[in-house]
Amino acid sequence: MEFKGYKRETNEYGVRNHILVTSSVCCANGVVAALGREFPDIIAVQNAYGCGTGLDDATTGWKVIAGLMKNPNVGAALIIGLGCEIIQAQLFADAVKGKPVEVLKIQGAGSATTTKKGIEIIKKFKKQLSSQKRVPAPFSELLIGLKCGGSDALSGVTANPAVGAAADLFIKEGASAMFTEVTEMIGTDHILKKRCVTPELGEKVQKLIIDHEKRIRELMGELAGLIISPGNMDGGLSSIVEKSLGCITKAGSSPIVDCVGYGWKPTKKGMMIMEGPGYDIESMAGLAACGAQIIIFTTGRGTPAGTPAVPVIKVSTNTKTFVEMKGDTDINAGTIIDAGKSVEEVGREIFDFTLAVANGKLTCAEINRCEPFSYLKEHMSA
Repeated sequence: MEFKGYKRETNEYGVRNHILVTSSVCCANGVVAALGREFPDIIAVQNAYGCGTGLDDATTGWKVIAGLMKNPNVGAALIIGLGCEIIQAQLFADAVKGKPVEVLKIQGAGSATTTKKGIEIIKKFKKQLSSQKRVPAPFSELLIGLKCGGSDALSGVTANPAVGAAADLFIKEGASAMFTEVTEMIGTDHILKKRCVTPELGEKVQKLIIDHEKRIRELMGELAGLIISPGNMDGGLSSIVEKSLGCITKAGSSPIVDCVGYGWKPTKKGMMIMEGPGYDIESMAGLAACGAQIIIFTTGRGTPAGTPAVPVIKVSTNTKTFVEMKGDTDINAGTIIDAGKSVEEVGREIFDFTLAVANGKLTCAEINRCEPFSYLKEHMSA
């Protein structure tokens, strides 16, 4: 099986061919914003953070932004630096291979001059990318991120199991998939441990979840079992364990072959875990930095959020939300309840839709340009 993507010099394949403009530090965001206004079709990502961070946080920022620049969906990248920041813009660029990358520094030139230089670079990038065409790509080069947000009591009944069925199909055809949200694995460590391909990996996954639970209990005390949003509770969820049992069904039944750090590119193929938070925006940023070309995102309450450079497919758990948020959701898994469809049938629908997205079909989040971006500022230890 194959899809049609944009081949990179690294032999990776993107499902999009974006120009990315981003900053190495928040002080340079004015130029990034100006270039985004000049070229509305580019991906302009503003770094939310600056130099007032610890070494772990600064390293995470470098890893995630450089990872986004390296994502196969990015055809060319421009990084804007201020000049006096802790991690210089050139260090982000040095991490990227196999595509056009340029660096501009504001100090010594000023914002206006830097913006003018950026305009010329983007025009050059556009000319370079215009000649690139989609070509047949091996299915094994596809990495699908799995995510949920704004969950309700049906998340673990309809959308998440259907995504799990689709994930099993992707794995069967040779693609890879990655799920995250360690907070929403609490109470399921014994289940995930059994799915790992080696005892050592099982121990690693179990320790990751238990350590995270201990940390939450230290921070929240007796309220630790209720670390779910008001919307989750309004939607019928009672505790983090109930939410977790539904959350992990997105991962289907395939063996877990690896557990990677937040934003780290995997080296294995199959079903994987990325160490990451439950917070939607940071989780999606981490998946994009890992190299996921597409993210499938289930929601019960409804959320329009996507992520820069990576198409996000929204799967509604129920028909009411699908209808109310028409234009924000792509697939209605509520048909499992309303129309008697099986989990497998909706899983195949998700699989087919994802393949269409890989071949160029736009998702609602892309059409709406809903692309918030934030990376995990506080280090999570594996």
